Amino acid sequence: MQAKEIVHVEGLTRTYGSGETAFTALNRVSLSVSQGEMVAVMGPSGSGKSTLLHLIGGLDRPTAGSVQIDGALLNDLNDKSLSALRRRRIGFIFQTYNLLPALTARENVAMPLILDGVRRATALERAGEVLAAVGLQDRADYRPASLSGGQQQRVGIARALVIQPALILADEPTGALDSETGQDIIRLIRQLATRQRQTIMLVTHDARVAAHAARIINLKDGSIVDDNRLKSRQEVYDAVPVG
Repeated sequence: MQAKEIVHVEGLTRTYGSGETAFTALNRVSLSVSQGEMVAVMGPSGSGKSTLLHLIGGLDRPTAGSVQIDGALLNDLNDKSLSALRRRRIGFIFQTYNLLPALTARENVAMPLILDGVRRATALERAGEVLAAVGLQDRADYRPASLSGGQQQRVGIARALVIQPALILADEPTGALDSETGQDIIRLIRQLATRQRQTIMLVTHDARVAAHAARIINLKDGSIVDDNRLKSRQEVYDAVPVG
């Protein structure tokens, strides 16, 4: 049985500015990602990695081309419908955590559910369950300032997972962490998403992070230069361009 397609991108282009000052960050990119795949997006700075993730996540609109997420064509959605799709089907994990400092870990994790109309008590209960899954049951009522960087990123992971998304988008999720903590975090993302057959797309500069993916897409100057489905960590390391 063929795996369900979660991401389908066709001819995706994003140009900023106009005339002589126009800059094309992404140029006619096409790709598909199936349910349960973990894909690492790599490339030098300015290659279009984050732009691709932002367009797939509905955080930005393309200049041309189309994005389809779990059967929904983003191009056809107005801002309100697009916001609802993000809340319900896409979990975002950021490099800088983006936690609300005045809220506890539990409240931060519950926020996507509360914003989507879930009763506060129900949302907080669900948040506690997901925090336990990331190993932070004893830190649920701590505010971000009282948590380490690794713990804050675990809260960020829990917040992404609490909505049970079809797709997880992670933009340099280990970039602000030391190498050992970063490895722990990426293993955690993979393990938790695998249990639910969730799809993961992550941007990274780190070959050690990419080594957890079974597929690497390399971008350069806004275009895909290679798309490798890999079986072993050594194949991942060998496929990552040097420099």
